[in-house]
Amino acid sequence: MTRSNIFLFLFVCSSISIISCDSNRIYDSYKSVPNKWHQDSVISFKVNPPDSIKTYNLFINLRNTNAYKYSNLFLITQMIYPHGKTITDTLEYKMADPSGKFLGNGYTNIKENKLWYKGHDNKFIFNETGTYTIHIQHAMREREKINGIVELEGITDIGFRIENTHYN
Repeated sequence: MTRSNIFLFLFVCSSISIISCDSNRIYDSYKSVPNKWHQDSVISFKVNPPDSIKTYNLFINLRNTNAYKYSNLFLITQMIYPHGKTITDTLEYKMADPSGKFLGNGYTNIKENKLWYKGHDNKFIFNETGTYTIHIQHAMREREKINGIVELEGITDIGFRIENTHYN
């Protein structure tokens, strides 16, 4: 096998691997955070799920740099159903291990985090047809301080992802 054929073979195999690994993706979108994430800045996503019977896994995707100074992250999320019902959650995610090493994936100074939102402990069903709106806002505070962090550094992108489950 020539060198160019080997390269072509490896490229095709890796492309197939990447595509097949993401076959569960239904929706995946990111929004950039300019410089710092202001505490009043709400990142919103509008989704139209394809099915109101199947179960799904929902994730909040997040990219951070070494400028992120904390080992955890608090978020306030809202899911607004098509007919007006709203569910608000306050979520905490671990972002670094005890030594300070970030837990996300990536070889550069940007780490990608796939954080569970809904579906991990209970099957999630989009039981209303129409557009769902998801709002994500940070709720970070420094220890022993009442007021929140106004401008959170080190977060570059916020994403929302919907995947098929393996048990549909």
